[in-house]
Amino acid sequence: MNNPSFASRQIGDFTVTALSDGNMAASLDLLSGIEAADAAQIQRDAGLAEPGNIHINCYLIRGQGRIILVDSGTGGLNNSGGKLGENLRSAGVAPENIDTVLLTHAHPDHIGGLLDAQAQPVYPNAEIHIHPLEAEYWRDDSKMMQVAEHRQRNFLLARRMLTAYAAKLKFFDGAEIVKGIRSVWLPGHTPGHSGYRIDSGEQSLLIWGDIVHFPHIQSAQPGVSIAFDCDPVQAENTRKTIMAQAARENLLVAGMHFGEPGFAHILPLTSPDNTVGYHVAYPKS
Repeated sequence: MNNPSFASRQIGDFTVTALSDGNMAASLDLLSGIEAADAAQIQRDAGLAEPGNIHINCYLIRGQGRIILVDSGTGGLNNSGGKLGENLRSAGVAPENIDTVLLTHAHPDHIGGLLDAQAQPVYPNAEIHIHPLEAEYWRDDSKMMQVAEHRQRNFLLARRMLTAYAAKLKFFDGAEIVKGIRSVWLPGHTPGHSGYRIDSGEQSLLIWGDIVHFPHIQSAQPGVSIAFDCDPVQAENTRKTIMAQAARENLLVAGMHFGEPGFAHILPLTSPDNTVGYHVAYPKS
């Protein structure tokens, strides 16, 4: 049974539901290209009582006989998030019902929920789809040694996940994964960072992963980057390109770090100095 408290959209043959994994605390000092005080003001103007919180969404896709999950949340790592399992059950879905997991990338708040405390698969019947460059990056010893020790744990987690699901790991190339659903390469945040576009009937939706972490800030000022970006310049270029496309096409967008409304349109902003910016327009209800 569908829980009416979860935001859902019907995209042709598919019902897409935003399922919250909870929040993780993050400082606005992680942002570059903007003063922390200015970033905090944007957050307050947007009505956010806790400007430093980053919300975590995952997306459940049902249709054509498939039950698909996009990202898995944190699994409760670092005392953050961890609510996806409960919300999945409330949506009437057990872990063994999931036949496909589509990963945007392999940061802990996206793959932490794939493994249990014994590093065994939480979704035993699911194929795991990921960009080949993403797997290559997290398996690269030289890349791991270039980052701080605490971030090396992210590499080890990604490797445990890739090993646990090795028999069901699928690499995509932009072709359709399921009829009407294809991956969209959105590099910069990580080398294989990807979104997923659904085109079914006359409806479309882009699940764009981590194009933004602080939606109100990074839409108004797309040049603002976050410390989690592997390649900040590439991430900025990708963000500007996909935001322009979403605004031009009036495309419905879903983001892993949108608020609980889960879905939004990207509207262009006009500014006195002619800088390009956007507004994340959540639905009114």
